[in-house]
Amino acid sequence: MTKRLYRSSDAMLGGVCAGIAEYFDLDPTLIRIAYIVLTIATVLLPSIIGYIILWIVIPPRD
Repeated sequence: MTKRLYRSSDAMLGGVCAGIAEYFDLDPTLIRIAYIVLTIATVLLPSIIGYIILWIVIPPRD
């Protein structure tokens, strides 16, 4: 059985961070904190654009 990446229903915004956390079997809070740190480190714009792209590309869990 192959693992698939889906947006999670345990979402704060779009479910991307929670979906990535489920895929790697991690706590969603760790992924969200890492995303915030990355966003601040890259001066906001690239991370926000990346999140929106992932939101569009990653399918929701049915």
